[in-house]
Amino acid sequence: MILIVDDKPENILSIRKTLELYQFEVDTALSGEEALKKILRHSYTLIILDVQMPSMDGFEVAEAISGYSKAKDIPIIFLSAVNKEKRFIVKGYDSGGIDYLTKPVDPDVLLMKVKTFSRLYQQSQELKQMHQSLQEEVEVRKLAQSALSEKVNELHTMLEVLPQIAFTVTPDGQIEYANRNWFKYADSLEQLPETLPMDRSLRQCLDDTLKAGLPLEKEVYLKDRTDDNFRCHLLRVIPVRESAGISKWIGTFTDIAHQKQANEILEQKVRERTEELVEINKSLEASNHDLQQFASVASHDLKEPLRKIQLFGAIVRDRFLKTDPGAMSYMERIVGSSERMARLINDLLNYSRLSAASIYEITDLNVVVQEIISDLELTITEKNAVVCVEKLPQIEAVPGQIRQVFQNIISNALKFSRKDQAPEIFISAEMIKDGGINNPSEVNADLCRIVIRDNGIGFNEKYLSKIFTIFQRLHNADHYEGTGIGLAIAKKVIDKHQGTITATSVEGEGTSFIMVLPVKQAKVPAA
Repeated sequence: MILIVDDKPENILSIRKTLELYQFEVDTALSGEEALKKILRHSYTLIILDVQMPSMDGFEVAEAISGYSKAKDIPIIFLSAVNKEKRFIVKGYDSGGIDYLTKPVDPDVLLMKVKTFSRLYQQSQELKQMHQSLQEEVEVRKLAQSALSEKVNELHTMLEVLPQIAFTVTPDGQIEYANRNWFKYADSLEQLPETLPMDRSLRQCLDDTLKAGLPLEKEVYLKDRTDDNFRCHLLRVIPVRESAGISKWIGTFTDIAHQKQANEILEQKVRERTEELVEINKSLEASNHDLQQFASVASHDLKEPLRKIQLFGAIVRDRFLKTDPGAMSYMERIVGSSERMARLINDLLNYSRLSAASIYEITDLNVVVQEIISDLELTITEKNAVVCVEKLPQIEAVPGQIRQVFQNIISNALKFSRKDQAPEIFISAEMIKDGGINNPSEVNADLCRIVIRDNGIGFNEKYLSKIFTIFQRLHNADHYEGTGIGLAIAKKVIDKHQGTITATSVEGEGTSFIMVLPVKQAKVPAA
């Protein structure tokens, strides 16, 4: 916007029409005082100022404008019809004008000067803004440089207090900084520590790392300048990434000589201990084999006199003691004890055989359970028992051993039944993901949970830890026959199949045996 200041409206009108004809925005003032007020409120690119005005002439107005920080740079063109002498022209320039025109003014000349001075003023304002922006950017960069220097100093301070050798590397591979520990292995930053002659040099390692742009970690042996010995160090070099890429690399050498020596001693002890364990394992295998042979021979030797006791005891009872009730009672006790002894020997023999290596194969549990029910058909019929079996899965197992588990638990369910109620046995299975006893079922999982539930006499769960221990009985042998080995055998078989077994029970209401078995056995490498 251009401001025209003249005390004569006709002069303002002619200049205004000329400028508006060329799309200039124009404002006017009829006195110096009005002009100064408008200059305070508005921004102008050029002021056309008449010299001869009442109250304040043009020179006084120009001097007042130069005192305003906002308007002091606005170009001023003086117009005068009377004061055409040189001294007035000089005074106009001294007052802050950039040109002095006398009336009558040539419109073309005035228009040319207005265009030129307006453009120069706009350019000067743009240059001012650019200069201010540059100053602000310089200040920002100074602050950034100061912050960067602080970070660098902080990093150097941190590296200086480290017990390791610490250093920084520029992206082009030059050592930029190193802490005091560096100079124990090198003379200067330009010289890298010396490594073993047969190893790759540190320069090659650094160049390859910087080229790949990946962190480096490796063991190196550095030559200590104080004693010329090579000590094992762990070298780590990591990049410091910024938005523009990798700005620098930070590296450390950690002395691991003592740790290396300790590891070697530990490895030697592990080797020695492993050799000892191998020998002990061989000895245990031989002892286990001898024990199995002894158990087999001992059971055979024990069975033979027991068979004679049973045979001759039965003959004496049936032929000679029918008329003597007292003697008959004693003989029946002898025969019964010998039968229990025979069962005990058989169970011990079965328990000892579980330590032998086994061959797993796909076993249909439905077939196993049906065979057991068929074998126990007489007992089931005598007790009017009900056995309900849901569909069971196929798993990898030792058929004979897994049969023992089901037979022992089902036999116990029939044996420990209530006298006033027929036994009811329910066998179910479901697939689960994890080995928890109460985990929810899941299709196509890798574990099978089998539950055998009965309505027998039950037991107090505080004795749960005892029922799977060999020779542990919760009931007197006079009331319920057995050797106390059946559930111990079941526990050992399930353990051997990498499974778990437990039970829940309420006295007088029944017991539930819960087994979790893997569908497929893990492959165990040969020793």
